[in-house]
This record gives sequence, structure tokens and C-alpha cells, in this order.
Amino acid sequence: MEQLVARQAHNLEVTCSSHVSATFTLGSPLYKGFPSVCNKKVGRISDDVSGHIGCVSEQCKKMCTLKKSFLSAKCLVDYTLPRLHKGKQWYVDFYAYDPAVGDLRRKKYMLDSYKKVNERENYAAILIHNIFERLKHGWNPWTDATKTRHFTEFSVVLDRYRTYINHAAQKGTLKEKTHIDYISRLRQLQAYLEETNVNMRYAYQFNKMFAVDFLDYLILDKDNSARTRNNYRAWLSAFASWMKERQYIEENPVEEIHMLREEEKMRDALPADALVRLKDYLGKYNPPFYLACLMVYYCFIRPGELRYIKVGDISIEKQTVYVRPDVAKNRKGQYVALNDKVLKMMIEQKVFEHPSQDYLFGRKLIPGEEQVYINQFRNEWRKVRKALHFPDSYQFYSLKDSGIRDLANAEGIVVARDQARHTDISVTNKYLKNANLAHEEAKRFKGEL
Repeated sequence: MEQLVARQAHNLEVTCSSHVSATFTLGSPLYKGFPSVCNKKVGRISDDVSGHIGCVSEQCKKMCTLKKSFLSAKCLVDYTLPRLHKGKQWYVDFYAYDPAVGDLRRKKYMLDSYKKVNERENYAAILIHNIFERLKHGWNPWTDATKTRHFTEFSVVLDRYRTYINHAAQKGTLKEKTHIDYISRLRQLQAYLEETNVNMRYAYQFNKMFAVDFLDYLILDKDNSARTRNNYRAWLSAFASWMKERQYIEENPVEEIHMLREEEKMRDALPADALVRLKDYLGKYNPPFYLACLMVYYCFIRPGELRYIKVGDISIEKQTVYVRPDVAKNRKGQYVALNDKVLKMMIEQKVFEHPSQDYLFGRKLIPGEEQVYINQFRNEWRKVRKALHFPDSYQFYSLKDSGIRDLANAEGIVVARDQARHTDISVTNKYLKNANLAHEEAKRFKGEL
């Protein structure tokens, strides 16, 4: 039998080890429908799927790997045959491999809209035939990817892109400064993938949503300027064009993303009444997140930096927080003052009873060995903003704007500059500008004219 399979399928290796392993026979349409390729192995179907698969000899799960130098690493043709189910509900279902989750997912077509039994049976027969024919020719209900390179692992695409720009720089077709910028931006993209654990497996998943999330990350989590964000947008579009030319994707999704005005701010500082409402709400419903808000408002520590602060970085005696060089945006280790209110809240929440190596904000926003997820601060803020009916312009990072404003008004701009770790007062001034504010002092000012 094995010799017959090998001769008919061009060295197709068939494995069948238990009742949860799917295989196929020489007479099955699934066997006849596929061209022969190298290194095909029948996959193993998970327990939750096996219950829906009938006769083992009539179902199949396959994965083929094309070993070509510049083609995709994987060609996905995993599925089970569509079946008709009769009972209280009539439907046709099958399982197909979803590359985004790395497992089989069930696809279901209901037939209850057809009232007569013969209509249901006739339509089901047509549906099963059409589904099988589409599956046989590479259709996947969970992706829009129709070409082999669409399934190239995204990490492989990034490696090939790096090789490409390195080669272009060596040949002199890419300027040295441009080459350095591209490598830096590519490194930041890879850091984003690692920090966020975003499910980005294959090239076809590079879409507008992914690009927008990455650019928002630069603005909201890394506190980059609109100009820096626009520079990344330009590079990302060039990278997408490179992918499109090599047929990793069909279209350049970055072209639909607009540039920000260089002076445009995506956030506004919170007024005094909003801060009071925020304090009352978080003090009652979410004290750990309240501490995070206090750190941004009083210490001016960026959300991206706050994730890395450890209990040992806080000095009760000196009443300071040390932002390490590997954590700081400017790569300079600096101390910031720890406000009395923040220190008191830390003591109330028993922060200093945890080991010094614990992160100040762990997975549940309390000290722990594993740091808080990259988007958790932002997600918690969205919940608060919705509960308090704040406008979208009130963002988590707006607390830093609010703190700089209030400290500058109370103690002077120089104190605010140093606490914010700004190199120049002109940077601090950007946080103080508010075109929508009409000062009462200006209304009553009496000049000499």
C-alpha cells in the first residue's frame, strides 16, 4: 500500500497514527484534487476538531512546504471536506486552516431558509461541490491571500528587506544616511512587534489596520512628534511598495493613511474639573491605575518608560524615581522628583513590600515579575474615558501635558522643564500652549496706550 501511494503521489508521505489523525485514500476526491508537491505530510487534527470529522478515511488535513529560495516558506492547504448535517438545524460545515490563529477554524453555512427537505438536500449538494472545488484550488475562507508569497512569514519578509537595503547601500544606490534611517525604522518596527505581541505571522496581514496601529504606537506610547510619525509613515509606505512589487501584498495600504500637520496635536490637557472627576472615579474603582495616572501627572514619566520602572528604581529616602538609560527616550539616565501624593499612594498600596526587581506595574497593574502589556495603560484609559464621557482628545498621555501646565503655573517653567527632562524651555513651552484658552488676566489688563 505504501509503495502504491508513493508511486501515485510522487513520494507523498502519509501518516496516520490515531483516531484524531486524518488521512485520505486513493479513491477520495481530496486525493485526486491536488497536484503532487514535495515533502507533504498529513497533519494532526486537534481534539476539538476531531469530533466533527466523520470517517477517518474521508477527511484530510495537509500542510505542504515549498522549498524555494525566494518563494513562500509555507503553502497552506489545510481543510476538511464539507459535510451536510441534518437535525433541528440543517447546515453544511467544514474546517479550514486559519493562519492568523495557527489552527483549524469551523466554517458553517445554514440551510434553514429552505423550507422543503428536497430543496435543502439539492442546495447542500451544490454547496458541498462548489466549496470542495474552491478549496481544492487553494481558496481559504479566512484569508484574502490568493498567491503563494502572501503566506510568506512576515519575519522572513523583514529579513529579506534588510538584506535588500544593505545591498543597495553597498552598491551606492542608497545614500548612507538613508540606509541608516531605514535600518533604524525597521528596528523600531521589530521592537513594536516584540513589545505588543501582535499576531503578525504572514505577509498578507500587513494591512491598513496594522499600519495605523504602529503609527499610533509611535505617537501615543513612544511620545514621538508628528514630524517623526510622518517620517515613519513615509518609510512604511516605501516598505509597503517594496512588498507589493514582490507580490507579498496586493496593494499598498499605507497610501490611504494621511500625514499629520506638523503642529497638530492629537491630545488636549485635562482641565481642573476633569482631573477631580478622574481622581474620584479611579480612587473608588481602580486604585492601581490611579497610581499610574499619578506617575504620569506628577513625575512626567512617559507610558513607554513607565512599563520598565521597577520597585528598586524608587528611593523613599531621596524621594526620587530613577529612569534608567535603557528605558529613557533620550537614552540618558535621570532622576525625577517623587511627589508627596504619589509616595503616599505607593505606601497605601504596599508597593515597597514587593521585591526590588519587580516591575512597579505588573500584569494586573500591581508590582510583579512580568511587566504590564504595552497597550494596557491605553486600554484602561479608554474604559475610564468612556465611563466619564471624556472627549477623545483626553488621552492617557494628556496627564503629562496637564502636569507640566500645573507645575509651571505653580512653581515656574524652569522647574517644570527639569522635571520633564527637557533639554530646552522651548520644548516645555509646547506643552503650555493652548489656542482655545482666553485668559481672564488678558481681559482685564490695563496697558499704557
